[in-house]
Amino acid sequence: MTFIPCNRRDFAVRLAALLSGLGAAGTAFAYSEASRTEPLAAGDEVSHSAEAIHQEVVFKADPKRVYDALTDQKQFAKVVELSAAGMSLGKAPTEISSEAGGAFSLFGGHIVGRHIELVPGQRLVQAWRIGNWGPGVYSIAKFDLAAQDSGTKLSFDHTGFPQGQGQHLAEGWQTNYWEPLAKYLAQIKRALDDKVDGRRSRKPLPTRYPD
Repeated sequence: MTFIPCNRRDFAVRLAALLSGLGAAGTAFAYSEASRTEPLAAGDEVSHSAEAIHQEVVFKADPKRVYDALTDQKQFAKVVELSAAGMSLGKAPTEISSEAGGAFSLFGGHIVGRHIELVPGQRLVQAWRIGNWGPGVYSIAKFDLAAQDSGTKLSFDHTGFPQGQGQHLAEGWQTNYWEPLAKYLAQIKRALDDKVDGRRSRKPLPTRYPD
């Protein structure tokens, strides 16, 4: 066996190619290899029942602010604190790399993975897994951001997760990502508004001279 070292950029490219082939059809791949001994009939290699999640959410913040909240570990740690799960799943700190190919660990280490693609303010693609999934099992989580009026429309797609977990995961994205993220963004907006109001209140009144 020959080991070919690669940097994070090479890793991201190779991982994307690998998971695009195995991710969405992971269950069908495992079944066909583990359960069959005779040659596969044409078309049996393709799963027609793999689950997938698609969700769309609108946030009252610009795309850059939403992207930063998802990828900055200090900001996302605050999102975790506001989530339904909070730190109940573990005590490990939130860790998020800022580079493609870099690792992340969320919700006390319960959610881990690596960034496949990072396009600031536009797109985030991750190899994403829950800690109790089988060894080597990763799903693909894709976040697309687009400006909409004065806010941001987030289009989210999740594929390649173990069969039967779609409903649980869909609910988890709502209660542990979108809802606390909206709360966090609202907190930032209020803080900025208060800061602006404070500056205005401290602005000295013009000096009036007697006629």
